[in-house]
Amino acid sequence: MSHRPFPGRRGVLRGSLAASAALTLPAAVGAAPAFALSGRPKAGWGVQTGDVTSDSGLVWVRSDRPARMIVETAATESFRGARRWRGPLLGAGTDFTGTTRLHGLPAGEQIHYRVLLADPDDPRRTGEPVAGTFRTTPLGRRRGVRFLWSGDLAGQGWGINPELGGYRIYDAMAKLDPDFFLCSGDNIYADGPITVTQALPDGSLWRNVVTEEKAKVAETLAEFRGNFRYNLLDDNLRRFNAQVPSVIQWDDHEVRNNWYPGEVIADSDARYTEKSVDVLAGRARRAFSEYFPISTLRPGAKEGRVHRVVHHGPLLDVFVLDMRTYRNANSPDDQRTDPQGILGAEQLEWLKRELSRSRAVWKVIAADMPLGLVVPDATEGRPNIEAVAQGDPGAPLGRELQIAELLRYVKHRRITGTVWLTADVHHTSAQHYQPSRAAFTDFEPFWEFVSGPLNAGAFPASALDGTFGPERVFVKAPTAANVSPAGGYQFFGEVDIDGDSGELTVRLREQDGTVLFTKVLQPGRVGQ
Repeated sequence: MSHRPFPGRRGVLRGSLAASAALTLPAAVGAAPAFALSGRPKAGWGVQTGDVTSDSGLVWVRSDRPARMIVETAATESFRGARRWRGPLLGAGTDFTGTTRLHGLPAGEQIHYRVLLADPDDPRRTGEPVAGTFRTTPLGRRRGVRFLWSGDLAGQGWGINPELGGYRIYDAMAKLDPDFFLCSGDNIYADGPITVTQALPDGSLWRNVVTEEKAKVAETLAEFRGNFRYNLLDDNLRRFNAQVPSVIQWDDHEVRNNWYPGEVIADSDARYTEKSVDVLAGRARRAFSEYFPISTLRPGAKEGRVHRVVHHGPLLDVFVLDMRTYRNANSPDDQRTDPQGILGAEQLEWLKRELSRSRAVWKVIAADMPLGLVVPDATEGRPNIEAVAQGDPGAPLGRELQIAELLRYVKHRRITGTVWLTADVHHTSAQHYQPSRAAFTDFEPFWEFVSGPLNAGAFPASALDGTFGPERVFVKAPTAANVSPAGGYQFFGEVDIDGDSGELTVRLREQDGTVLFTKVLQPGRVGQ
């Protein structure tokens, strides 16, 4: 294996989170601590990086008050000869969050950085620096690529439980020292209030850290922002963010369960006074853009979209999809024509075009929903479909028509190396799609791997739809619904691409890092 971790990467983080000490989780249940605004600016929510390329990266921070963001970078954790970057003024308009673009960085190198927050009226008054590190993308392929993926955080009321160590899965992921982490959606549960306790099957209690914004469903911009801040109360997550760059996409729970554009919430759902899902989605999208380092969503960005291509050297391109913003309404999904589908016509053409342009050995399609797993939607009291497959194993219908068009395109354009990754269904599995088993046959075989949740209720395995011929090669899922993280069934996936051979290895892992399933794929080979 030619991928080698850089020495000292975790060492730089020891002691670097001093500014986060104000947010140390309480030993038992209680409200999250508040900041006193005396003294100097504090960056108690840690730091994050994203949009990392061979010579650049985007650094994120949040202040507890108005402050000037300053970033220093260096080749070592001593910060000798540091380079300084003057970032934006952080204010209430972005909930005191901001990002700074670093550029002109050396390719394929470990970058050490620290963020200082300066008093706008007295630049000499700075808070305690918060440090992090990341690797820039290599120009060559010899070092290889390793990344992780999962999704679904703080769902079904299972929040930060200090008695169990909080979001422990992030420490297991950090030990693998990945180049980046792909979060496949449901970064928050805006529709899932967090209460002080929840009952467990054995009669004991699950105890949550609670905050005011998580006490009800999110409707206001302040409440959506509070949902993102809630997760950053966890020490494990903040440590992970300081070590591992992120590639973030969104799904339904960033807004509301199973939402689609134009939806109006029924009067029978008394939790919501704002009934327009489009209004809620607009507020959620703004908070989402403020709390993650995604350049296409930052204020003033030309594109303003979640879907994008993340290039990681000659070995890997990641095609981040948005299967939420452009979809049609959830329905029985059995229509015989469907030009809009789950991606929308424009995003479908974008994906085709970018796949054709890609020269990467592997083309990972990061989907926030699975293809051949049936995901029902009973939100409106009708048997609607939430994802792509609707359970009819025959010829493509509804949203399957759009996926069939894409799969046909990939085959006829001879695009190799496509692998689908997803989360959403709260269990882990591996599906192989094969034309010889399918009702629709005009495509090349491919794999779809499912992981998650990170810290949410686990659910039984979803039914398969035979339209594209999936075979479930591996699955681990509970037999009961909404098993708490205390009961296990929390998962993440690993993708490791060897720089010499180009082999892509997928490992499905449990919360503690135990490998459950491994699949090795060969580059350029059709039909594996």
